[in-house]
Order: sequence, then C-alpha cells, then structure tokens
Amino acid sequence: MTATDRAVALVTTAAQAAADKLAQNIIAFDVSDVLAITDAFVIASAPNDRQVKAIADAIEEQLAEQHQTKPVRREGEREGRWILLDFLDIVVHVQHSEERSYYGLERLWKDCPEIALPEDAIASRNRPGDEEYVREPNEFDHVEAVLQAEADRSMR
Repeated sequence: MTATDRAVALVTTAAQAAADKLAQNIIAFDVSDVLAITDAFVIASAPNDRQVKAIADAIEEQLAEQHQTKPVRREGEREGRWILLDFLDIVVHVQHSEERSYYGLERLWKDCPEIALPEDAIASRNRPGDEEYVREPNEFDHVEAVLQAEADRSMR
C-alpha cells in the first residue's frame, strides 16, 4: 500500500507552508505500509520556540484554506518545542532543532520511502548558517547495539 493521492497533496501543501516560514530540513515519509493510523509523516524544525509555533500555525492555516481540513489533534502547543498536528491522512511534526536532534525521528522511519516535496522544501535542507545540534550521549545509547548483537547471534 502507498500513501493516497490526498495524503500526498496534504504533504505537499504542508511542506510548502513550512518552507514559507523558513522551516529547516523538511522531509516527508510514506508510512502507510508500516502504520495503519496515517499515510505520511512530515517532519520540519526551527531554531526557536516562536518559529516552531509559527510554522505549525502556517501549516494548519494552509491545509484549512487549500484542502478544507483541520487537525483532529494538536499537541505540544504550550511548550512550543515539538508540535504535532494530526490530520488523520498525515501527521506533521514541527520540532525545535534540539528536540529533532535528540529524538531522531528520521532514524526511526528511514526504511520508509520519502515523498517528493516542492523545491522550496528541498532547499530547506542543510542551508548554510543553519545551526546543527549534536545530542549528548546518554545512558541508553548502548541498548540499540546490544539488541542488534542479540538479534545477530540468534540468527546464527
């Protein structure tokens, strides 16, 4: 199964709205094969809380205007560090750059196909001058390596 045409249209509009508000590193994944609850994820980031909120507001406004759709759920508004907009067909994650680096959603969904985005959204990736946050290692980083080693051992 692949993302529906409606989901792809919503992704395109959301990505363009995010790019218009200078979101950074916009990417979209077709998650329809691995999740039953939605067809696509859009991920974008910003270097400060105010911009995170502005990007989420712009996405919501453009999807309402162009597709007559509103989110069924909006979470994270108060903190402004990670706002999730659930439109059923797509889920949009607008994250502060630090949260994006820490949680690494791209890593979780890297096996899913990317959805083509507008040129402005593609240009948002790794702009000169964009700050890149490096997450500090934590006590759980080794868990993934241990699980992979155990899986490899059980395959023998």
